[in-house]
Amino acid sequence: MRPGTRSRALLLTGAVLVGACGGDETAGGETCVPHAAGADAAFAAAHDPTSAEIALAEALAARYMAEHPPEALPWDWGEGTLMQSLVELHRVTGEPAYADYYRRWMDHHVAQGYLVTVSDRCPPAVVALDLYRDSCAAPYLEVVSTVLRYLYEEAARSPEGGISHFGTVNVFGATLWLDSLFMFGNVLVRWGEAAGDARALDEYGAQFDIFATLLQQGSGWFVHAAHWSGQDPDVYWARGNAWVTASGYEYLRVRQARAETDDTVAASLQAQVDAAVAAQDAATGLWWTVVNRPGETYLETSSSALFALGMARGLRAGLLGASYRPSVDAALAGVKSRIVDDALGRPVVTGISGPTTAGTFADYAAVELGDDISYGVGAVIFALVEVSGL
Repeated sequence: MRPGTRSRALLLTGAVLVGACGGDETAGGETCVPHAAGADAAFAAAHDPTSAEIALAEALAARYMAEHPPEALPWDWGEGTLMQSLVELHRVTGEPAYADYYRRWMDHHVAQGYLVTVSDRCPPAVVALDLYRDSCAAPYLEVVSTVLRYLYEEAARSPEGGISHFGTVNVFGATLWLDSLFMFGNVLVRWGEAAGDARALDEYGAQFDIFATLLQQGSGWFVHAAHWSGQDPDVYWARGNAWVTASGYEYLRVRQARAETDDTVAASLQAQVDAAVAAQDAATGLWWTVVNRPGETYLETSSSALFALGMARGLRAGLLGASYRPSVDAALAGVKSRIVDDALGRPVVTGISGPTTAGTFADYAAVELGDDISYGVGAVIFALVEVSGL
């Protein structure tokens, strides 16, 4: 989708999204007021900008930005995850370099044109939302509008109403993958919060319920995909489950801020988190890439960071009790143990599992580990920010 198309029926009042028609006004003529300087002061104070966690997050961000020009990075889920983590880091530190980096990335793709045809192309909209709140520039709003239009009108749905992971790509039919709850879910949750849009939050809650009904087992774990052949039974992928934990507690946080609850999602997450705490490796604080097969695969960094992120969100919002704090601390310690210095003394995230397709146990075990992968770095920065000041 190239920029310039007028958004349809997307209204966000106050100091954030209010619509789009060009310039700094909405189609109805109302003035869009940019996000006020200092508006994130409470968020920053709660996340302790002076902490060791934020210092490490900044060092990781600085190295990644130095090594990877934003214009060279694709419009995809991994880079979208990284950029979202930089949005959070910017909210805490106010450091202009982070906003400049993800703005350059977004502007490059807005100028070049972008497609939203699958769940994995949705994460950039969270970054666009933040940029619009700060600038009132219509092309950023159009990114959000494009993703919402895709979710509401264009993506294929399963018979149960679940949004297909492959969206408008019908080669595989309508199949649900648990990581979609993070990829498109973050857009619905952040838009719902900023816009006060009950429809978006209700859509996330409905999708979570559909996904949990089809994917979550009695153990609390989620299998990778529904309506997808070739999966071994009783095999649970760590990072996929951790995507759910991270996005689910963000959703419940927003519901709580609106004086609302979603008991169905809360119960599902509680069962999953209890399974995660029980499966956490006692020696390292990390999780095995197939969580219920300890010692048969490898311990993995990005999933461990995402579990820490999700549980920290639950703790911060009072949705999880203090008994879960040791698991978060152990996970963060394990993640930090995977960060090593390069030849210039800059920190590098290691032990990140590569992109993963739903399949057999052997398929998960064969996925190679790598270093400095976008989504792994993003997951670690996310976790460091959320745990800071907890």
